[in-house]
Amino acid sequence: MVEDVAVATLAAALVTLSFPFYIYGAWIIIDADPVTWGVLRHHLSYIIVGLTLNTVPVVTWMAPRLLGQLGGFAALHAFFGVQAYAFLVFALTGIVPILRAKRQYNLYNDPEPSLEIDDIHENMGAWRLRLRAGVAGYVLCWLVAWVLGLARYVIRYPEFPF
Repeated sequence: MVEDVAVATLAAALVTLSFPFYIYGAWIIIDADPVTWGVLRHHLSYIIVGLTLNTVPVVTWMAPRLLGQLGGFAALHAFFGVQAYAFLVFALTGIVPILRAKRQYNLYNDPEPSLEIDDIHENMGAWRLRLRAGVAGYVLCWLVAWVLGLARYVIRYPEFPF
């Protein structure tokens, strides 16, 4: 049982540690005007670290154990976790065409401040909406899954002090 507590604690710590990387990565994009290729790469370097810190425990420890403990908090936790990743995939359906269009116009290397981003492609508004909805959905579902995961941790390991 001690081994299980240690792994659960490590998984909870890694998933929790991913959140500041998401927040700082988001701040990089929010604060940048215009978004150049360097800014985008800097942003993605933090987002990828956050996704790695979150996904490695999910794939290596949480997912393989899920069927053996599916019920109650575990089912709800898994549901919101899967929804978070579904929203992430939805966000990618927006970011990929945006990246292609901006690269086609060389807006990452040579930004044109007078050019409105919605003017570079007729579908840009829809792609940006997908990106925003996907990111917002990911963050909200991730937060719910994280709270449920911490609740499961406290219920399952009451003897382990924080």
